Amino acid sequence: MPETLPIDSVGLVTPQTLHFDEPLTLQCGKVLPQYDLTYETYGELNDDASNTILICHALSGHHHAAGYHSMDEKKPGWWDSCIGPGKPIDSARFFIVSLNNLGGCHGSTGPTSTNPLTGKPYGPDFPVVTVKDWVVSQTRLADKLGIKKWAAIIGGSLGGMQALQWSIDYPERLGHAAVIASTSKLTAQNIAFNEVARKAITSDPAFHEGRYYEYDTIPKKGLMLARMVGHITYLSDEAMGEKFGRDMRNKAFKFGYDVEFEVESYLNYQGERFSENFDANTYLLMTRALDYFDPAKEYNGHLEDALKKALCKFLVISFSTDWRFAPERSEILVNDLVKADKSVCYTEIDTPHGHDAFLIPTPRYMAVFNAFMDRVAKEVC
Repeated sequence: MPETLPIDSVGLVTPQTLHFDEPLTLQCGKVLPQYDLTYETYGELNDDASNTILICHALSGHHHAAGYHSMDEKKPGWWDSCIGPGKPIDSARFFIVSLNNLGGCHGSTGPTSTNPLTGKPYGPDFPVVTVKDWVVSQTRLADKLGIKKWAAIIGGSLGGMQALQWSIDYPERLGHAAVIASTSKLTAQNIAFNEVARKAITSDPAFHEGRYYEYDTIPKKGLMLARMVGHITYLSDEAMGEKFGRDMRNKAFKFGYDVEFEVESYLNYQGERFSENFDANTYLLMTRALDYFDPAKEYNGHLEDALKKALCKFLVISFSTDWRFAPERSEILVNDLVKADKSVCYTEIDTPHGHDAFLIPTPRYMAVFNAFMDRVAKEVC
C-alpha cells in the first residue's frame, strides 16, 4: 500500500453509479427493463465538455482504471500506468470516464445483480450482450453526464473493439479513436480458446447450470482453469521464458503431478486470485461478446464499407509478440481504414510482453501514445 500517493496519480477516487429506467433492447432481442452503470472519473470537465475521454475495458477489466480507492489499496487501477498527470491520458488536461460494462461483476448490472422479476440473481438468465449493446449503453451514460462528443475513445483488446464500434455507430460523437492490441474480428483460434475457457467453467460440478449463487458456491476450479488458459495466451513465449524459464520450486524432481515448476505455481496463483474476484457467468458473457464482434457483418463482410461511416481520426497500435491479437490483424484494420479514406496512424511496438504489452508502459509505446494524445489535446483543450 502507498504511504503517500505518487505525484503522477489521479489520487483517491470514488466509484459512482447511475441508474437507467429507460429499457434497453439488446441485439439478442431481449430487453433490460432497467440497469445500473458503475464508473469513475478523473480530471476536471471543461466549460464546453470538449475535453472528455472514454476508457473502454478489456475482458476482465472494470471501471477502476486509475488511482486508489483508499490508502489501504495495494495496487492502483488497472491502467494507472497510462492515466494520470503527465501520462498519455493526462488527467490535468482531460476529463476521463471509465466504466464497468453491462454484464460486469463490479457494480454494473450483470449476472450477479438481482433480477427485478424474480428477486433472485439473474445468473444464466442475464441476456447475452454484444459490443454494440455496450456502445448504446455508453451513449446513454454520456447523455446523463452531459457529454455530446468524446474527444477520444480509447481501449485495449476488447476495449479497442468498443472504440471501433463507436466510430461506426455514432461517428459524430467522437473525435478520435485509439484501438490498441485489438482486432476487427476474432480468428477461429481465438474463438477456440474462448470455448475451452467456457467449457472449463460449465463442466465444473459447482457450476449448477449457472445457478451456483443459489447453492452458495462458485465453480472455482473451472474459473481457475479458464483464467490459466487465458493467461497463457496473454503472454509471449519470450516473456514466459525470461520470467520463469524452467526454474523449479525445489531443486530435484518429485516424480509426481503436484506443482513443481515456477510457471505452474504462477498460473495456479493467477487462477486462484481470479476465481476470488470475478464472476463465472460474467466470464462466459464477456468471451461470447468477443466471439460475436464483427462490424463488417452488417456490411456484407466488407469492413471498408463499415468504416466509411467513421468521422474520427484513428490510432492503431499492435505489439510484435502479441499472438492473441497479432499485428497482422491490426494491419488488416489499418488497410481497410486507408481504403475508406480515413485518417489513421499505425505503429507496431517491438516488445517481449505479448498481448499484455498494452498495459505495460514501455518507452516506445508511451512515446507514440503521448504524441497522439498531445494532438487530441491541441484540438480540444
